[in-house]
Amino acid sequence: MTKNFSMIAILLACTGCASVVNDTTQPIKVETKTPEGELVTGAECKLSNDYGTMTVKSGDTTQVRRSSKDLDITCKDSKNPEAKARAISRANGGMWGNIVFGGGIGAIIDHNKGTAYTYPTWVQLVFGKTLVFDRSAEKEGQPTLGIEPSTSTALTASTRPRED
Repeated sequence: MTKNFSMIAILLACTGCASVVNDTTQPIKVETKTPEGELVTGAECKLSNDYGTMTVKSGDTTQVRRSSKDLDITCKDSKNPEAKARAISRANGGMWGNIVFGGGIGAIIDHNKGTAYTYPTWVQLVFGKTLVFDRSAEKEGQPTLGIEPSTSTALTASTRPRED
């Protein structure tokens, strides 16, 4: 009986692990560059996900609400064309800790609260381009490498095989 009680207590203590380890917000540094690679500070940037929209000037760091949904970023500057990006939301270590130690309840709680997810912490948008930033490409102390989404591999309605 005592052994069962101890096991239940341990499992309950581990639920919501990411909620304990991670806050509901995380910092993200947003920078903008010209196509030639020159940093531009002070551009107006809007970051939005399913929890809302935040505004930050390029060159600054802001807190964003964690979510399982991707973060869309748009930066505008009067001297440059618009810069757009998507920051991919990835499950963080707290989510895996929940699955391994806490079971499904903690994972569900942290998924719903968003604390089980993390965005790239430093992005550099390029004016005139649309980029995708994935935290899996993040290297400590460096901006995350942004890639342009490939449209050549996507099937359009006219090239997709017919299903009869």
